[in-house]
Amino acid sequence: MSNPHFHRPHSRRVQGATGAGRSTPLQPIRRQDWAGLSPQDILARYRIGHTPPAQVLEVLLELFNTLHTSLEKTVSHKTRQERAQFLRRFFHDLKRKAGFKTLPDPRNLGQKHVQAMVEVWQHERLAPGTIQTYLSFLRGLAMWMGKHGFVRQPQHYGLELTEYQRTGLAERDKSWSAQGIDVAALIETVGTYDRYVGASLRLSLALGLRRKESVMFRPHRNLVAFEATGLPPEEREADRYARIKEGSKGGRLRFVALDSPARLAAVKHAQDVAVGLDAHMGDPGRDLKRNLRRFDYVLEKFGVTMRQLGATAHGLRHEMLNDVYEDKTGQPSPVRGGGPVPPELDKAARLEVAKLAGHSRTKASGAYLGAIRKWPVLPTVAPRGAGPKQGDDGVAPIDA
Repeated sequence: MSNPHFHRPHSRRVQGATGAGRSTPLQPIRRQDWAGLSPQDILARYRIGHTPPAQVLEVLLELFNTLHTSLEKTVSHKTRQERAQFLRRFFHDLKRKAGFKTLPDPRNLGQKHVQAMVEVWQHERLAPGTIQTYLSFLRGLAMWMGKHGFVRQPQHYGLELTEYQRTGLAERDKSWSAQGIDVAALIETVGTYDRYVGASLRLSLALGLRRKESVMFRPHRNLVAFEATGLPPEEREADRYARIKEGSKGGRLRFVALDSPARLAAVKHAQDVAVGLDAHMGDPGRDLKRNLRRFDYVLEKFGVTMRQLGATAHGLRHEMLNDVYEDKTGQPSPVRGGGPVPPELDKAARLEVAKLAGHSRTKASGAYLGAIRKWPVLPTVAPRGAGPKQGDDGVAPIDA
């Protein structure tokens, strides 16, 4: 019997609970001369007005950049790199673009600095998602210094809703076929040049994999029987499933049913290409980083870029997910110009697309399918003779 007094601990950090920075267990490995010192003690060594702002920023990054701003976990190397690059550029641009003669110590960052940079971003017409990300990075910096709530809501800085709120809805079909690409022929050509990249593209099209997922996929090890998925019996769609976790966003696990000849053929081809039972889809002579570079190089060589063909590898994921929607509803998706679909059918198809894409929210399917087309409401026609009785003057009489 479960203990009624037991409460599962949650992973969300209580803002301000540990002062500047985060709790000790999640702190990164520090320099030897910082051993035993708190973040406040370390920062106190770098006196405001005596230490160059850039040096203070590097100390803050070294102390806190591995940590998530709101959850008790570390962030990916990609996020660390992007956050560090932005913060360095932010202080550089305060002088170069916003016109400040001297750079402030990060601990003395004021609202006037944030306001000035927001106006720069407005002038440069940055995308709403980019501005949201930049403000999020600044909130992280403020949190590291114990200044929770320092970065205000976007509207406080004069941003219009359209300037900072992304819709998250696809506005054009990003699939390869929509760009006039012969999908099968191009994948075959790429595969002739590089069998590993070609096999990854086949998997992306059949299973809806992201770039990194397709390179890290192990075609022998990542196949499981339905009974091993843990899915409810009523959700069974095939005897075997592809297990997707390595390379997935946030490390979220999902299973894709091998329920069609196309999916089975893509996996079989990947098994033929892979070297060894534990092999992934990258060249075994390269590490992951070099395999991802090779993947990008090969696609660019065959014109699969936004500049040349107007498409990227991610377009194969869009291709599959839009095809699934059309198979489920009998109508092309909204982003492909399809007409309205009955609400319940549309909801079921979008749920299926979200699950295949590895998202926890049905709403995320809009990033691939576009906005929901409203089912038309037909006007009701009153039966003949059912209208109000008219008086001699054409006005309906009032009941006594």
